[in-house]
Amino acid sequence: AGMTHAWLFTGPPGSGREEAARAFAAALLCPDAGCGHCDQCHQVLIGSHPDLESVRPQGLSYSVKQTRELILRAAGAPTQGRWRVILFEDADRATESAANALLKAIEEPPPRTVWLLCAPAPDDLMITIRSRCRLVTLTTPAAEAVAHVLATRDSVPQDIARFAARAAQGHISRARALALDEGARARREAVLSIPRALTGVGECVAAAERLVKTAEEEAAAATAALNDDETAELRKLYGEGSTGKGLNRGLVRGGAGALKELEERQKSRATRIKRDSLDSALLELASYYRDVLAMQFGAAIELANDDIRYDLDQLARSSTPEETLRRIDAIMQCRERLAANVNPQIAIEAMMLALRP
Repeated sequence: AGMTHAWLFTGPPGSGREEAARAFAAALLCPDAGCGHCDQCHQVLIGSHPDLESVRPQGLSYSVKQTRELILRAAGAPTQGRWRVILFEDADRATESAANALLKAIEEPPPRTVWLLCAPAPDDLMITIRSRCRLVTLTTPAAEAVAHVLATRDSVPQDIARFAARAAQGHISRARALALDEGARARREAVLSIPRALTGVGECVAAAERLVKTAEEEAAAATAALNDDETAELRKLYGEGSTGKGLNRGLVRGGAGALKELEERQKSRATRIKRDSLDSALLELASYYRDVLAMQFGAAIELANDDIRYDLDQLARSSTPEETLRRIDAIMQCRERLAANVNPQIAIEAMMLALRP
């Protein structure tokens, strides 16, 4: 029950595993075990504490090169507190070679280094890694708790807070977006209107095209400004705009490799955002058919999409539970195909055809 050098925080999306890990980091670095008010706690929460290394993979995976650089930084001694804390969000995105490098660091850690790994489930990491970590399992918060957070922390009206918490199924970040962002609500409505539109093969193909196009637009909007800033900063770092005979050309040429590497990372990040957007849409669809199945069985549970109860009831009456289960399976299979890097348009089209009445 005492202190150990490696911890694994697991839980479904929205369970707050990264927030829990960050709060634990604050408790380790705060002289009062995490008071929440001192400078140390404030620096941890905003990510500026010198003894906290926070890692969030931006692309599809986390490479062995990045992992080795992280391990070198982790070997440093703490400058202020008792510990050097490495908070590794989405540790399940580490490649196999990166995971092997990480395993060696966890097996033989420096005496004052603590690793906090975050992943959806223990099985998402190598068994040799998770066997060396103390497991902290989190659960999805209840809709009432999420609604309370939105109402008290974000000043969201009670009715909107309850709607957002119910629609997000306990995912706090998703609930906040639905409560505060009209665009997020519009995208949800567009996704939940898909089952009604799947009346033929042409409509299925068109629905798939719209879904993929929306994800691409979201990825482009999320990365455009960031990409420009990163590229400009790198060019400046390698001397673009400098004065002096031969200076500018030579330094920019020397940075060509770094620029190409940056472009690859940016491309990977855009692909990740697109994939996450599609996955979010698929989970919305799964919640739709989950509510249909609940109505077909007469289950006494709160519907995630109670605001479109009429549509749910219509489909529940016109189909069987077996058909609903097959549709949910088609959505889950599509998620697996996207994770395996299948062409999104093809994977989504196949799913839409399977959802067709």
